[in-house]
Amino acid sequence: MSEPLLEVRDVRVQFATHGLVARAVDGVDLAVARGEVVALVGDSGCGKTTLARTIMGLERPASGQIRFAGEPVTRRRLREYRRKVQMVFQDPTGALNPRHTIYEVVAEGLRVHRPAGDEVDQVARALARCGLRPPERFFTRFAHEVSGGQRQRVVIAGAMVLEPELLIADEPVASLDASVRGEILQLLRGLVDDHGLGLLVITHDLGLAWNIADRIAVMYLGRIVELGSCEEILEHPKHPYTRALLSVVPEARQLDQQILVGEAPDPKQIPAGCRFHPRCPVVQSGEAERLGIIRRCRADDVTLQPIAPTGAAEEHLVACHLHS
Repeated sequence: MSEPLLEVRDVRVQFATHGLVARAVDGVDLAVARGEVVALVGDSGCGKTTLARTIMGLERPASGQIRFAGEPVTRRRLREYRRKVQMVFQDPTGALNPRHTIYEVVAEGLRVHRPAGDEVDQVARALARCGLRPPERFFTRFAHEVSGGQRQRVVIAGAMVLEPELLIADEPVASLDASVRGEILQLLRGLVDDHGLGLLVITHDLGLAWNIADRIAVMYLGRIVELGSCEEILEHPKHPYTRALLSVVPEARQLDQQILVGEAPDPKQIPAGCRFHPRCPVVQSGEAERLGIIRRCRADDVTLQPIAPTGAAEEHLVACHLHS
């Protein structure tokens, strides 16, 4: 991977509730380079959105560091940082002010950060870049007057109008019809390829990652449990949780479908040992006991460790006693 644009270093985010501490993000390391798409994948409640909000400066980490272009992100640099790092939210309808025209929605960031240049021209270019052409046709419209796919393009245009270096897209197609999801993913991928952006996509859908990502980070209960190139993760998954997620993706026909038992534990009560072991098919089937690793699975915490990739140039990391 080239020099990272964004670096997340051992970030931990905690919330105190009723005298207990919820470890929403529990020691995450992640990097995104210019011109790269990284997909952060995991079930609801695993900490993906909390991590995204922390990267944006909307949550303060208990420990760890966010670095951008080699420099730590501090409160003093937050305004400058937020001009260069923009977020695309899951629900375009909720993200758009119904009382504002599309022109006003897209121009809002310009009015906050006041970059040089003509406002009308910048708004028009952002809309056109996101497939809303001719852009002037959309200036006076309101969000309820355009389709769901067009609303998401408006949200992306509002992020792109400031010429950011990094986009964070939180479930960018989850609320859209299947017929337009591919168009929005193609738009995001095109922005990365054409403008050299970094893109961090937050999703629960490994099928989406299959179509857009260069690298995939799989997150479970506040921690990344597998990280590697898209091809390596999807063709040679190592962590049992990744294999379970992939087993329901139509493209991954080589895997038998796996149904995980129970629910993910509460982040206020993370299990000892491997945090996935209470639901792990390797433990449930008795395979871990046969291999002599069951005690470690139940008692010894495990972090990301490199494994030999199967003919891949990128490093493949996994947090599993099967491979430690």
